[in-house]
Amino acid sequence: MGELGEELKEPEIAKNISLKDLSRKLEEFAKERNWEQYHSPRNLLLALVGEVGELSEIFQWRGEVPKGLPNWKDSEKEHLGEELSDVLLYLIRLADICGIDLGDAALKKIVKNAIKYPSPKNL
Repeated sequence: MGELGEELKEPEIAKNISLKDLSRKLEEFAKERNWEQYHSPRNLLLALVGEVGELSEIFQWRGEVPKGLPNWKDSEKEHLGEELSDVLLYLIRLADICGIDLGDAALKKIVKNAIKYPSPKNL
């Protein structure tokens, strides 16, 4: 397999990719570059925090923004997408290195939250 992006050029593939698919691609990407030695939970967490900081900078001085970001330029939305992707990819890699099935953990958390915060319709 070549570069990570080579297999994701088709929009249909990107639309249907799962967390497990991304996890495998990230693992292959790290192996090809001999980066696994640096992917400890601590290092990945610190990288994730750094990326969250970069994401925060995008919104830092904008105040509240409307849903859908209607007043943003395409280039600004593209940059936002890149930073959101960095956060997602580090989160997936961190979960993988820690042996956590992120999809399963997220679904279980939604169930816990539904119990903790029941819908007013169910009260």
